[in-house]
Amino acid sequence: MKDSGVRALYLWMSAVIVMLDQATKALVDRVMGLHESRDVVAGLVRLTYVRNRGAAFGVLSDAELPYQPWLFAAVGLLALLAIGIYAWRLPTSSRLPRLGLALIIGGALGNLIDRLRLGYVIDFVDVYWRTYHWPAFNVADSSITIGVTLLVLDMLWAPRPHANVAAGQAGD
Repeated sequence: MKDSGVRALYLWMSAVIVMLDQATKALVDRVMGLHESRDVVAGLVRLTYVRNRGAAFGVLSDAELPYQPWLFAAVGLLALLAIGIYAWRLPTSSRLPRLGLALIIGGALGNLIDRLRLGYVIDFVDVYWRTYHWPAFNVADSSITIGVTLLVLDMLWAPRPHANVAAGQAGD
């Protein structure tokens, strides 16, 4: 497949993530009240509608920084631009990193749309065990997390050319 076709495939994947993310957030906003919870798997997962005005996992959500929604949106936009440039430059053969970056781009765009449109991100997946709760998240956050995991796996599995050079020099 040509490079343009491969790029189009990954762009389409990012677009699907954005659509799925925005659809689930719209559904939660339509059928649930703010801070309302509904059990999915009792004692483990529930849907809880929250508004995240901070960064990932609610970091700085109570900071009350001047222009906070615009600040986080600008940082997200810059990160998206850098990730997009990096993804564009990857060779066609780099399937796992391209997939990871497509997931990250889709998730980042989904959350960026919320920040620009609403000033906050809608989160609703609440994973917990007894009194411990993971910070609420959404489809975009899940996509970003899976994408980062794929990038880390690619880094761990990728051959290291400097190791081969060092081994070759040691035998001289």
